[in-house]
Amino acid sequence: MPSIDLSRYEKKKKQQPHRKTESFDFFAFMNKDITFGSKELSDKKKEYLYLELYSLLDAGIDLKNSIELIAGGQEKEADKALFTGVQNNVLKGASLSAALGKTGKFSLYEIYSMEIGEETARLTEVLEDLAKYYQNKIQQRRKVVSALTYPSIVLCTSMGAVLFMLKFVVPMFSDVFRRFGGELPWITQQIVDLSNALEMYSLPFFLVAGCLGGLLWYIRKMERFRKISSAIVLRIPVVGALVQKIYLARFCNSMRLLLSAHIPLLRAISLSRKTIGYYPVESSLEAVEQEILQGRSLNESLRAFRIYPVKMIMQLKIAEEGNKLDVFFGRLAEQYLKDVDYQTNTFNNVMQPVLTLIIGLIVGTIVIAIYLPMFQLSNTIQ
Repeated sequence: MPSIDLSRYEKKKKQQPHRKTESFDFFAFMNKDITFGSKELSDKKKEYLYLELYSLLDAGIDLKNSIELIAGGQEKEADKALFTGVQNNVLKGASLSAALGKTGKFSLYEIYSMEIGEETARLTEVLEDLAKYYQNKIQQRRKVVSALTYPSIVLCTSMGAVLFMLKFVVPMFSDVFRRFGGELPWITQQIVDLSNALEMYSLPFFLVAGCLGGLLWYIRKMERFRKISSAIVLRIPVVGALVQKIYLARFCNSMRLLLSAHIPLLRAISLSRKTIGYYPVESSLEAVEQEILQGRSLNESLRAFRIYPVKMIMQLKIAEEGNKLDVFFGRLAEQYLKDVDYQTNTFNNVMQPVLTLIIGLIVGTIVIAIYLPMFQLSNTIQ
């Protein structure tokens, strides 16, 4: 086999962000891409594949050798076998899109985008767009997880401390109070009753919660449940707006990618609908397809659904008139990504003091309820 010049590829690798793989990072673990029951590759692996493949092809290395280098760089046997299979299919004369399609590990819009890229000799551009798409998707998830990590840890730790006090500390003091007799202060009595209820009903509560969690997991993909749950989430202050912008950014990014690959509008909408994974967007796009088939424009079809802001629809109207939908979808995706970044940072900054204040009030109330009878007893003895 002729020697391969990797100098341009190595130069590109140095320009890419360094990936830490050796030491354990707690926040990297929290941001780990985990999929349950999905046959597709994880978003992180897809990002790696498209970024590496784009870098290799752009450096002048042919497709067969590029895939061989990627397959040889895999640490897990399953991944190495996957890419070796892709390499073998390419060696037999299959296109990259067809070889990846045979694995069943990639979505239709990825395969279709690469197919168009191959037909128009713009495969490297499509691969770069796919890499950016998954980079943005992963960054969205990481920002949301990072914003929720600290409040979740504080809340769980604090609730554990409160439950410990109610389970062990309060019963011990309540026994002391009973020995001295007398009527307990109202707040102390409420805390004691809460402690007794926790002792009596904690096991049934956890059993019911476990069964309810299992039921929700079982019906999570049912259309009616997805419709109701998404409607509830969108009505939650702050959280609803954040979730809306996350999925709108994903939709706009997907449409930008598909339209820039010269995929027809109806086909792009259909493929986006299958990859979004969010009921309000999926159901609306299904209706939008029918509206466009009847002759209506995209902005007019989207106007009927509350999930799409008026500002977004107005920009798409201008884009349709100028035949620049891919450009405007790209701008909208960037705008929503910036909004998500700002809102998650703001949410994190606000939740930290709020949670601290709430937990402080709860713990302070329990402490006051415990010591109040002692003060009464000391005054009585004096």
